[in-house]
Amino acid sequence: MNSFIQFMKAINANQHPSQIALGLTLGMLLGLTPFWFPHTLLTLLLILVLRVNVSAVLVAWAVFTVIAYLFDPLFNSFGAWLLQLPGLVPMWTEMYNTAFWRFMSFNNTIVLGSIAVAYTLAVPFFGLSLVLIRIYRKRFLAWAQRFKIVRIIMMSDKASSLAGWFK
Repeated sequence: MNSFIQFMKAINANQHPSQIALGLTLGMLLGLTPFWFPHTLLTLLLILVLRVNVSAVLVAWAVFTVIAYLFDPLFNSFGAWLLQLPGLVPMWTEMYNTAFWRFMSFNNTIVLGSIAVAYTLAVPFFGLSLVLIRIYRKRFLAWAQRFKIVRIIMMSDKASSLAGWFK
């Protein structure tokens, strides 16, 4: 819940929309692909090195992890299809015979299918999130500020820091 509140603050704050959109995209990559595989290290490294909104990463990761469970059979079928394409079989065989690529687990159908889908969707998802964040800020932010719950969320840091003084 705290990550969601931080995410809502980031969308409403002066943080650049591309930082939030990139955070959402990296969270999507984490959520759609199996976590305990080496490609996750690359995504985590990008999160640490690039200037992204970490709460956006966490919110997107949570949402897309649920979506990934629903699409696992599809990822499995797509990965199996990719591994069995006659034109790609020599490449997969060569990759499997190399220790590095065997370590990357591209012979696992779910890993291959989910990575192919997630990284294919990454660029369009980044563009879509960027556009939606800009539209939200331009059209809906002033409208949303009228609601008391939005103002409470926006001030929750100040309120929680004041509450700490009275403990």
